[in-house]
Amino acid sequence: MSPTPFRDERDRALMARALELAQRGLYSARPNPMVGCVIEREGQVVGEGWHERAGGPHAEVFALRQAGDRARGATAYVTLEPCAHHGRTPPCAEALVDAGVTRVVAAMRDPFPRVDGAGFARLQAAGIEVASGLLEAQARELNRGFLSRIERGRPWVRVKLAASLDGRTAMASGESKWITGAAARADVQHWRARSGAILTGADTVLADDPALTVRLGPEVEVVPPLRVVLDTQLRSLAAGQVRDGSAPALYLHGPQARVPVGIQAEFAALPLRDGHVDLDAALALLGERGINEVQVEAGPALCGALLRAGRVDELLLYQAPLLLGDGARPLFAGLGIESMAQGRRLQLVDELCFDDGDRRLLLRPQQA
Repeated sequence: MSPTPFRDERDRALMARALELAQRGLYSARPNPMVGCVIEREGQVVGEGWHERAGGPHAEVFALRQAGDRARGATAYVTLEPCAHHGRTPPCAEALVDAGVTRVVAAMRDPFPRVDGAGFARLQAAGIEVASGLLEAQARELNRGFLSRIERGRPWVRVKLAASLDGRTAMASGESKWITGAAARADVQHWRARSGAILTGADTVLADDPALTVRLGPEVEVVPPLRVVLDTQLRSLAAGQVRDGSAPALYLHGPQARVPVGIQAEFAALPLRDGHVDLDAALALLGERGINEVQVEAGPALCGALLRAGRVDELLLYQAPLLLGDGARPLFAGLGIESMAQGRRLQLVDELCFDDGDRRLLLRPQQA
């Protein structure tokens, strides 16, 4: 499809508004992408909507309901190509055609195989003017997890870490409560809430017995993330908070592990690599389960293995103005860096400072 030129700054402003609406599905739309829609007619916004949750109406449907008859002859701004297939809901492209919309501006094409240009084709076949690519970079950033799953076959991987100023995550004994203050720990909950899964390792489960749940309050609608434990021999089962019933739990283990009966969790056997659960197999399995974003909250060995394998898409680092000394545990283990030339340079994407002196850094590995 050849993109139609965008008309003016009004197009950009309305697409920006659609992206803002799409973000409202950050905690609840998965495994579907976040989508927002704005409908304008004769200089006035007559309808707005966003995709709230999987199985529910899509953004275009909410916007069309609000617009009513005013949608006829209007322009629809949508952050992702309208779907053209019957899933759990009817196709949005048909809804736009039936409503009499005459122009559709999309931020990007939907790479999902059942759409992937078919929505645009249906609109154009009905005589609707279609333009695509407006604020595409922002749209891709918003749905980076969904796009990773569809285009790469694995979720977007975010490693969350809390460290002292000298780069230490815990004392040699394992003591780590608390490196950061209450504000930083509360901020982590928002990143957990947007994740489809929270992944950890057996050592972390044994040391901390973490719950790995989202704690944002009952007024915030959140789809509970899947709690995933990589445990080759299922040696961490004695620590039970991770399967307390408040959110689903999945243990990924080696083919020789004995799976107990009566445990409230799912189990899946995966091949081993170097004596540990194969990380690529684990990520592929999570992608098959519809997981868009994985937040890793683990120790230096697992975090280091993911980084060494090139499977870390971003680092969420909380840093406190605190020194723990050279005997404390590092951020990563096993990176094999022996010279400056082997150092791994990161790009700073975002930074937030808290009132107590802690700061949050969002970093991504620089592409070679």
